[in-house]
Amino acid sequence: MPWRAAPRAALTSPLTLIIAAVTALLACFLGTAAVLQASAAGGAAVAYQSGIACPDYYGPVFSKDNVPAAAAPQIIDSVRSKAPAHGFAAPVTSRYTTVLVGTEFNGDSNYKVTLAHRDQAVPGHLDVTNGSAGAGLLLGTVVAKAEGIKAGTTPSFRGAQLPPVTGLYRDLADPAPRWWCSQQRNAVVSRLANDPLDSVMFATDGKTFDDAVRTLGLPEIKALHLSFYEAPPKTVSEAEDLLERSKALIADVKADLGARGLGDAITGSVPFERSVEISNQAESNVLVSILPLAAISILVGCAGIGTVALQWHQRRHPQLRLLAARGSAPGALGMLAVAELGLPIVAGGVAGGVLARLLLGVYGPPGEIGEGALLRGSLVAAVILLVSLALLAGVIAFRTHREFELGRVKSGRRKGMKLLAVFPWELLTAGVALLGWTRLVDYSKGSRIGNPLPQVDPLALTYPVFVVLTVGLLAARLAWLALLASHRARLWSRPALQLAIRRLASARAPVTGVLVIGTLAIGTLATGIGIARGQEEALHTKSAIFVGAETRVDTESVIGTGQIPLPAEINGSTTIVGELTGTGNVVLVVDPQTFRRAATLGPLDGAEVDRLLGGLSGGPGNGVPAIRVGNDAAQKPRLGAGLPDARTIGELSMFPIIGTKAGYVISRESLSAAQLRAVPKWSLLSGSSMTQVTEALVSVGVATAVNRVTRDSALDALPFYVVSWTFSFMALLGAVLGVVAVLSLLVAVEVRRRQNALAGALVLRMGMRPRALLASHLMELGALSGLAVVIGVACGISVAGLSVPRFDPATFLAPRSALPNPTPMALTVLAVGVLVVALAGWIAMRSVRTARTAELIRA
Repeated sequence: MPWRAAPRAALTSPLTLIIAAVTALLACFLGTAAVLQASAAGGAAVAYQSGIACPDYYGPVFSKDNVPAAAAPQIIDSVRSKAPAHGFAAPVTSRYTTVLVGTEFNGDSNYKVTLAHRDQAVPGHLDVTNGSAGAGLLLGTVVAKAEGIKAGTTPSFRGAQLPPVTGLYRDLADPAPRWWCSQQRNAVVSRLANDPLDSVMFATDGKTFDDAVRTLGLPEIKALHLSFYEAPPKTVSEAEDLLERSKALIADVKADLGARGLGDAITGSVPFERSVEISNQAESNVLVSILPLAAISILVGCAGIGTVALQWHQRRHPQLRLLAARGSAPGALGMLAVAELGLPIVAGGVAGGVLARLLLGVYGPPGEIGEGALLRGSLVAAVILLVSLALLAGVIAFRTHREFELGRVKSGRRKGMKLLAVFPWELLTAGVALLGWTRLVDYSKGSRIGNPLPQVDPLALTYPVFVVLTVGLLAARLAWLALLASHRARLWSRPALQLAIRRLASARAPVTGVLVIGTLAIGTLATGIGIARGQEEALHTKSAIFVGAETRVDTESVIGTGQIPLPAEINGSTTIVGELTGTGNVVLVVDPQTFRRAATLGPLDGAEVDRLLGGLSGGPGNGVPAIRVGNDAAQKPRLGAGLPDARTIGELSMFPIIGTKAGYVISRESLSAAQLRAVPKWSLLSGSSMTQVTEALVSVGVATAVNRVTRDSALDALPFYVVSWTFSFMALLGAVLGVVAVLSLLVAVEVRRRQNALAGALVLRMGMRPRALLASHLMELGALSGLAVVIGVACGISVAGLSVPRFDPATFLAPRSALPNPTPMALTVLAVGVLVVALAGWIAMRSVRTARTAELIRA
């Protein structure tokens, strides 16, 4: 029976077998990749949110100020006893007293300290530099060294003796180390903001703290805090599970305390709950965004399966006619195609799903996939396979029914093909692209205040794809018309060129098909890469302009006026900047000699900035030499603070800290000492870390305001990442379509192997040199590939250039997102195109060199 022998019969046409397997592989790869991409985006969002949250904020947090000292032990016992039932280990408890003003050391009662205790702080998280961590108190080294207090000293408070100071610890840096993140308010003495507190004295154990509180007779504990150091969740499902367990524990503790008569003694919360919501939104945003692209790719795969079915029908036509004459139904003939091609289609689909999982780290976001994502991806691949097999059987059944039972053969086929060729598909795709553009124009305005992620409009995201597809279809139609008219060409004085034109004209359908797929692939790839990288670079440039350096710290005027020099530890990487506002302009007072060694310029040209900064030193003319910033035509030269008007020596569209607002940059050398003292705000811009800057300022006794920012923490990066992750899938789609285009070109060359061999052998016998024949094939293939590369790259870069600013999730910050340098991508595509043309030309020439002319003529 033909059905039993069908799997073996497939081996007689390995090309059809390979095409069927590869088509299924690509369709299942893209379908599975869409599911995994969205899940990995959720995992990456969870990882990002975990990185910016305090490490003990992933689970429940119990905290309250002014807790009665007698109730604290019961609260701690309740949380500790209920935690294991919900999968939590013992909580880390933190307790702080009020500021003990008048604490006495060595007979001096002018000290202000806080008593504190935190589980696990000793040993491991407090650096004891002198003495030991035995039972007692640990005093900060800043006060101890300044006042000569040594380990062994016994402090007292209002006559009550406190436990002895058994050791000295290095005061916690400001900002606090990550383990102390949640305790920044209580555990860190903020000397940079003139904190009146002298030191936090940590009890080495809970008993010492309790004894001290009891000795002092304190009625309340100023702050009680219980939290859990859980492993950071890696996926949305893990985060949701942690959230549910946290809420259950809070409810359980609340009920237990209510039974003890302490219902409102502590407040439970889950700070990470908002992060879970944001991560869920990130996953759904990416999924909704890429669904249209995934649907398009799956439809392309189904169209490929339909094409395979038609090729199989043409190849098996005599056998199908015979079986139909013997009474086989159209459905049975469709199942014959499934029996012959089903195994390679299933094998290709399975391979596509496996590849999508294995290559996720290459094309997807840097996150773990959630529980069940792989199963959902496998189900999608299975559905694609079932649809592919059903489509294969359905196409064959329909064709055999129409041809063998209804007798409608070639005339209907010709009319249908002619209608498909004449129909203006590019107008339809252009209409969809126009609709997408109308949504894209206002895309960046869709984010609501308070919502950290950009709102998704899938139709707006399809705009780039349909623009590229429209251009590809238009190019294919023009190429079709040009090839129809190519018979008028008379270029026999250049036989290689004439033969290349004739070969292209004799294969109009494959040529236009490869052109459309190639243009769509390259254009989609260029668009996806351009938009994804554009948002990543926008994050870096926006943070650079907004902060002005790696670290920015507001400081006292004594630094700005030069009364106290910069600390030596940061002198080589730091500059001083003053700021004036209130006149309609933002005025920066900079030191031209040191500004460039610390400032980050973002997209600004460093050489131009250096030239303009050099011109601030002065020169003939009235007013203060200044660099004008911004594009406000009505900008006035007023500087304020009693300064003369600005005299513009140059202009820049933006500047660090100022952004694109109207402003001026002037040199501190142009101001007198009195004018420098009139500058209300001074900041340090530094390439050093925040900890290095703050410690250096503390070492010289300089206080700062609480306004401190770094490039890493200045902006919420997740909205930029979401846009980047979305368009990385578009780049993946372009890469897959590129593989399809390359395979289509190579298959087209292989299908015409006998024809090329015969024509090539004959022209060689007629005197054409092999080099000229190779040049002819390279002209043919190079013209096709070159046209696809040029149109695809030009269209992709143009579309990306228009789209990148409109996908900017933070339009209120300068500069707007811009297209990154497309040269590397264009050169890479060009190099791949050259390699593909060379390979296809080698295949074509190989068939000529190995051909036997006599056998070809007989055949």
